[in-house]
Amino acid sequence: MSTICVPHRILVVDDEAVIRELFSRLLKKEGYEVATAEDGFDALLKLRHFLPAVIISDLNMPKMSGFELLSVVRRRFPNVSVIASSGAYASHVVPSGVLADAFYAKGEDDPEMLISRVAALIATSAAQATAHQDATAPVWIPRNGKDSNGIPYIVITCTECLRSFPLNVTREENAEVLETPCLFCSNIVKYIIDFSLSVSSPPKGPPSIRIRAGAA
Repeated sequence: MSTICVPHRILVVDDEAVIRELFSRLLKKEGYEVATAEDGFDALLKLRHFLPAVIISDLNMPKMSGFELLSVVRRRFPNVSVIASSGAYASHVVPSGVLADAFYAKGEDDPEMLISRVAALIATSAAQATAHQDATAPVWIPRNGKDSNGIPYIVITCTECLRSFPLNVTREENAEVLETPCLFCSNIVKYIIDFSLSVSSPPKGPPSIRIRAGAA
């Protein structure tokens, strides 16, 4: 009796339709089943019905950034591996504070590197899941604005009692894991303030991703 091989699922999250299409075509040529989402909120909706082995997510997106999305994924879907993708970083190392297992630099990395990183994460998925469950993922929190006294603030939701409370922002430190005691219970909430709107990716332009021969 022959064994039916079920393709691994990949979710591509990016606010640029051209990037979503390019990544989708590359991955489908490798035999993966691919779904796409245009921002973090759209991705969470997709995850209700499409649980992937790997998520490839842009970092700076409207509505819900990739920073915040990956924090939610790490807490709610620890078995899912993640590749962060951005044109704002040239390094191959996962940027500080980004909850991802690998990083793909748009415009710098060859598409073959994306394919190889997906395959590597699938091959080590069990080990990745164990590592995710052993670590506490901080909450990425968007900056809310300023209070009546002109002081910047954020609203934190405790991961234990699920009650929310405001907290003043005294300094702007990108990708720094902070912590504060919950005002309602004994839990210590770890969080990172999302300043991605003020520290955004380079201006949008024609995609500079190199496409290998035969990928069109």
